[in-house]
Amino acid sequence: MTNEPLPLGLESVRATTRRHFFGQAGLGLGAIALSSLLNGESTAATNPAWKIPAKAKSIIYLHMAGSPSQVDLFEHKPDLQRLHNTECPQEYLEGKRFAFIKGVPKMLGAQFSYKQYGETGQWVSDLLPNLTTILDDICVIRSVHTDQFNHAPAQLFMHTGNSLLGYPAMGSWVTYGLGSENANLPGFVVLSSGGKTPSAGKSLWGSGFLPTVYQGVQCRTDGGDPILFLSDPPGMSRAARRKTLDALADLNQFQHQNVGDPETMTRIAQYELAFRMQLSVPEVMDIGRETKETLEMYGAQPGYVSEAESAADPRVLYKGDDPTFANNCLLARRLVESGVRFVQLYDWGWDHHGSSPGESIDETLPIKCRQIDRAVTALITDLKQRGLLDETLVIWGGEFGRTPMMQNNKNTELVKGFIGRDHHPYAFTMWMAGGGIKPGVFGSTDDIGYYIAENPVSVRDLQSTILHQIGIDPHRFSFPYQGLNQRLIGPTEEGRVVHEILT
Repeated sequence: MTNEPLPLGLESVRATTRRHFFGQAGLGLGAIALSSLLNGESTAATNPAWKIPAKAKSIIYLHMAGSPSQVDLFEHKPDLQRLHNTECPQEYLEGKRFAFIKGVPKMLGAQFSYKQYGETGQWVSDLLPNLTTILDDICVIRSVHTDQFNHAPAQLFMHTGNSLLGYPAMGSWVTYGLGSENANLPGFVVLSSGGKTPSAGKSLWGSGFLPTVYQGVQCRTDGGDPILFLSDPPGMSRAARRKTLDALADLNQFQHQNVGDPETMTRIAQYELAFRMQLSVPEVMDIGRETKETLEMYGAQPGYVSEAESAADPRVLYKGDDPTFANNCLLARRLVESGVRFVQLYDWGWDHHGSSPGESIDETLPIKCRQIDRAVTALITDLKQRGLLDETLVIWGGEFGRTPMMQNNKNTELVKGFIGRDHHPYAFTMWMAGGGIKPGVFGSTDDIGYYIAENPVSVRDLQSTILHQIGIDPHRFSFPYQGLNQRLIGPTEEGRVVHEILT
């Protein structure tokens, strides 16, 4: 055996291992997609087989990582209040799996008052006073359910269609299918707040087996460059950067011609996009350009950097007037207004077990609600005023719900500052607005909010409905990988478009 270099034409043999061959099978289409993407449109977008009329041009997905308590926000259950602090009936415990509940817990009624609002008379907690002013613009879905009850798998299932790592995020699927409306900005942008990334990490905006050019681009809001390493090094002019990229492009094209790895084309596309973003991103990300009235409506503060964003345990530093999430909501509007296809906001800190300081239903949930209530209300109002709500689909929710009983692994009795609920996959609340969604309420749960009583909506149903509204047939839209036509909604036909909530 010799270690001498192979002829360049045979380098693909050296580069392609058996594992690499099977792992990349089907990605030849990715190179075609990328070459078209360089001209501003995804190849998949030219395939008429799965394209359908779209109601929405863009999506803003607001994910409350950790999962808010629907029992304390949207589910008014007088019967549960009557059962408060009594032992949970065995019928709700037998054969069930819980993340932390042990033995027989006590029932836990809502910790806050409810009132009816809007034309439909929906019951909403006092924790969301601003949201109640736009109830007639949103559709509250009270009957969502999932088959995952731990955070990372549930988040992955919600956003990638699979509870395992390695699958493309919803935003990646959408941008792969539809391309970007602005060649100078990423098609899929991610903004985070709350001090930590979600439990499933950055895999939630990864591209999985799709070409990596479709992965989400995380933008920072901590006062530094919006995107790391986007700025030129000191002393390098834009003209010098252009020459450098041209030289790199020649080398990468040469590499691709002789080795054939489609990820080489991804590298070229990413370099070129980064060069264009150097001019476009700072302008779009500068919320200081907004009017004073707009900033006040959101509760946004340009340049604000929260101590919680860099703390080891941010929960103990949470403040209700922290504008980080509000800034991100305003950025989301600016991004879709500029042509970004999919904007994902993750807000960490909604996992209220009540087992440690800073994660209680009675003390921390009100703080988190104050952080988002004004901002999400302003987002819907602002989009509507600008004529963007009809073409922007806004989604709000977590990865599952919270139990109607208290979590008892630390305290078996109610203790101020340590009142919490466990994970609950059987029924929880989400809401959607704009993008062809009919305002109102859909679905209901039983008398204590444990099981769905009517109109269940699965995660697959949500994913199908979201793709449908953006102009993609969820059952026909796929990508060939490892011998299968992979889909966001999985291999079966269980996902359905929830036509009842569509205009």
